[in-house]
Amino acid sequence: MPQAPDGPDEDDLTTIKVDHFLAHPPAKVWRALTEPELIAQWMMPGDFRLEVGHRYTMTAVPRPNTNFSGTIRAEVLAYDDERMLSVRWQDAVEGQGNSADWTITWTLEPEGRGTRLFLVHTGFDPDDPAQRMAHRIMGGGWRSYVISALENVLDMY
Repeated sequence: MPQAPDGPDEDDLTTIKVDHFLAHPPAKVWRALTEPELIAQWMMPGDFRLEVGHRYTMTAVPRPNTNFSGTIRAEVLAYDDERMLSVRWQDAVEGQGNSADWTITWTLEPEGRGTRLFLVHTGFDPDDPAQRMAHRIMGGGWRSYVISALENVLDMY
């Protein structure tokens, strides 16, 4: 059965995909994706720097039901100014049974006076119950809370 472009893909438990239109130009969306002060307002605080290989940490609320400690070790994998940003996320706490090793890629495409934002979050292990739970929670979170928070930041700046 066909899926809505930004709807969940129930058959793919390894990946979350989001396709969302933002009524702001790519340069403004890019700022929100790459400036630490803005990232902290819509996603999580951290010491992000737009540099391939830069490693940084972000903090969020721990989620014991997914074995998430609340601290993410992240690394900038690749970027193309105002077009694409790819980062790796791993749980910073070893030994809690968390096998999270994810890649999150944001792609921006100009569309009219706005931007089409594509998010692809890969690396979920469908054989791990905690990873399946993380996939479900994060899929809903990206599509609702995070996109809404990003839009709020874009509206303010």
